[in-house]
Amino acid sequence: MDRIPTFPRIVLAAMALLPIVATAAEYMEKTPFQLSRAFSPGVVTDGGKIVWVAGQTATRDNDGKDIASNFEAQVKQVFSQIDQIMKRAGGSLANIVTMTVFIKESRYGDRFVEMRKDTFQNGNYPGSALITVTNFARPGIEIEIQSVGVIGDRCSSDHPCSAEAQAKKK
Repeated sequence: MDRIPTFPRIVLAAMALLPIVATAAEYMEKTPFQLSRAFSPGVVTDGGKIVWVAGQTATRDNDGKDIASNFEAQVKQVFSQIDQIMKRAGGSLANIVTMTVFIKESRYGDRFVEMRKDTFQNGNYPGSALITVTNFARPGIEIEIQSVGVIGDRCSSDHPCSAEAQAKKK
C-alpha cells in the first residue's frame, strides 16, 4: 500500500509541474503582428540541454481513434506527441523554442495560429515557420511539426541574455 500521506503527494505533484511553468528561455519582444500570429522573432538560450524533435505527424490519437484528414485533431495530437517527447527528456512543450510547421492546405494557417495561441497561453511562442506543402508521405496527414526544445538554460525574462533586453535594463 502507498505509504505517502495525501498532502505530501499533492506537494510532490505540484513540484513536478514546476519545470512546465518555468520560463524556458528569453522570448524577444514581439510586434503586434508577431503576437497576432503567435510566434516570437527570436528566442535566446544560453546553456541547457537541447532536444531536437523529429517531425511529428499523426493519423491516430492517443486513444487509437482515426484522425486521418482531421486537421484540428492532428494539431492537438502532434502537440501532445511533442509534449510527451519533451517530458521524456525532462521538460515539456513549454521548453520548445522553435518549430517548423508544414500544412497541406493554406486555408488552415489561421486556424493553426489560433490553436498555437491556445497551446502556448503565456505568450512565450516559439520562433516559427509555417509552410504549405503539396502532400505528405502518408495519406490523411494534414500537418507535420518539427521542433527544437531547450531544457535548463539560464535565460528568461527575469534573466535576459539578449543584447536588446540587457540594454533596456540599464
